[in-house]
Amino acid sequence: MKTVGVLGGMSWESSLEWYRLANERVRDQLGGHHSARILLDSLDFAEVEELQARGDWDSAGALLADHARGLERAGADLIVLCTNTMHLVAARIEDAIGIPFLHIADTTAAAVLDAGVRTVGLLGTAFTMEKPFYRERLETQGIEVLVPNAEQRAGVHTVIYDELVHGIIRPESRAFYREVIEDLVSQGAEGVILGCTEIELLVSSADATVPVFPTTAIHVDAALAAAGVGGKP
Repeated sequence: MKTVGVLGGMSWESSLEWYRLANERVRDQLGGHHSARILLDSLDFAEVEELQARGDWDSAGALLADHARGLERAGADLIVLCTNTMHLVAARIEDAIGIPFLHIADTTAAAVLDAGVRTVGLLGTAFTMEKPFYRERLETQGIEVLVPNAEQRAGVHTVIYDELVHGIIRPESRAFYREVIEDLVSQGAEGVILGCTEIELLVSSADATVPVFPTTAIHVDAALAAAGVGGKP
């Protein structure tokens, strides 16, 4: 089993979910007392969030690239980033390391296409929904991407930053997300991407009438396959 270097802490709530899922998958695949070989570098999200708010993506990229290099030096065989939003600086990370970087949008695109879905609704932070880095990555692989309207995007974003990153789960927020999902379906979405790792703490396939693509779980499965545990390496 190869060692997965994990850039986490953005937020730690979702990184905890990534870590839990990875170890459960390894336990189920290998049995006995097996667990995942993981090097976890958990950043202080306050520092990252401040850079996001300032739009200082250059400094954010330099920060994550430096931490990725640290994981490589520590013995990681591949790197994953446990946040959709910060894939905005994925190129900086890839340029800084000499080991594979597993892009969460690519693993998600593969799952969408494998399901026979070609038009998806995308939920995530305002950065993920509004900036081109994520949508274009999906679109270049033949997937049409729909996003909520401006008011809905603001609401989705607020729930993430004011509630989910703090571990707060509110039924009324789940109901709001369900409404947003159904609106995307009415516009032609054949599936919905939960394009923020924290969203999986709030909604699941039970909250939609179309297939749901949970990026955290998809990313975990792909990382473990690359590490030699289950799936295609």
